[in-house]
Amino acid sequence: MKGYIIRKLINVVPIVFGVMVITFVLFRIVGGDISREIAGKYATAELITEIRHEYGWDKPLFFDVHAKNISGVFDSQFFHHLWNSLTFNFGKSLRDRQPITEIIKEGAIPSLSITVPMFIIGLITSLSISLIVAYVRGTRVDKVLVIICVLGMSVPYLSYILIGQYIFAYKLGRFPVFGYEPGWRAVQYVALPVLIGVVSGLGSSVRFYRTVILDEIHADYVRTARAKGASRTRVLFKHVLKNAMIPVITQVVLAIPFLFLGSLLLERFFGIPGLGYLTIEAISSRDYPVINAMTYIGALLYIFGLIVTDICYALVDPRVELR
Repeated sequence: MKGYIIRKLINVVPIVFGVMVITFVLFRIVGGDISREIAGKYATAELITEIRHEYGWDKPLFFDVHAKNISGVFDSQFFHHLWNSLTFNFGKSLRDRQPITEIIKEGAIPSLSITVPMFIIGLITSLSISLIVAYVRGTRVDKVLVIICVLGMSVPYLSYILIGQYIFAYKLGRFPVFGYEPGWRAVQYVALPVLIGVVSGLGSSVRFYRTVILDEIHADYVRTARAKGASRTRVLFKHVLKNAMIPVITQVVLAIPFLFLGSLLLERFFGIPGLGYLTIEAISSRDYPVINAMTYIGALLYIFGLIVTDICYALVDPRVELR
């Protein structure tokens, strides 16, 4: 397994390099120079020059044609972009001039306070319902639950947020409509977003897990176990659930890295200052350094999530060999 992990990490190098190249092209070349926009409509040429120098936009993009040696590469915007990405030195925000790393650290806790409970509660609930549905498959209960899941999947995510805010926060007054406080007081502010996130995701999750479990139920080893006298409950929970873990792990492990990035809509509509809210604000204000940082971190989390997923396959199913 060590050799597999080392090879995977080596293969990650060109992928990460490609991510850094794409982010550079998007936010430095396609996005253009926004120093005039930052300086304001009536800014002087000296102020614009000062801003471009502060953020390094006055340096050549890839290579200084006037340089007589290779040092012209190391003084380019592209090299600084690569080095800053590798060292996670994303610079300062264009909007409030604060270090982006500090902004990310401050926004991580509010985001995780929503996404982690929502992920854990949603996973346990959807798996439990899926097992119940698989256990009573073909009955009226199964058909009703499938119809409810389809209806739940058909409702837009934004509708869940607006309905939840209107009923539970505005009409009933059970939860705050907007805001956030650090510490244990945050529970009252994140309870409703977590509830909305869990309910809105149950439909698709239950349908997916139900399909996975039913595919295993029709396998040959299930018929053999039933023929040997194993009870339906024992077959379902000991054999079927274990062998259905591969697709479950695929969905679960790949979702874990993105817990750090927060929930865009939930944080935006409930005024929670997490990384999702930060990303929305950065997009609306064209804060390219913040958008670049969030894009780069999201790509890294996804790449390493794929590696962890492959490793989990081998840990769960002995038939999987990592080569």
